[in-house]
Amino acid sequence: QVQLVESGGGLVQAGGSLGLSCAASGGSFSSSAVAWFRQAPGKEREFVAVTNWTRHGTKFADSVKDRFAISRDNAKNAVYLEMDSLKPEDTAVYYCAMRAGRYSGYMSLTEYDYAYWGQGTQVTVSS
Repeated sequence: QVQLVESGGGLVQAGGSLGLSCAASGGSFSSSAVAWFRQAPGKEREFVAVTNWTRHGTKFADSVKDRFAISRDNAKNAVYLEMDSLKPEDTAVYYCAMRAGRYSGYMSLTEYDYAYWGQGTQVTVSS
């Protein structure tokens, strides 16, 4: 069974940086799109970033463009999210997710296209 585990969340001041990690077991990131989503209290879960390992592509939400970066390490079977110039609006629980099945390599921005999810890690940005 595929398991995803996020780590690296915490408290940071506005303008600071924080790095998140997503590690997979029971499966490989090598041919599947892996994405980061986030959800703030009282709000719907929203797309943050995604990477396609086979095509070396990346996509970002407009709200985080030029501030966040997504990367991967096949040897460690891990995906990372580097967050810079953080704002209070970035406060949320951050989740990593992996696609599966026929279209697993496609970089979808829709949460319903992802089959496997981690439990999330809290990121809090103070003013």
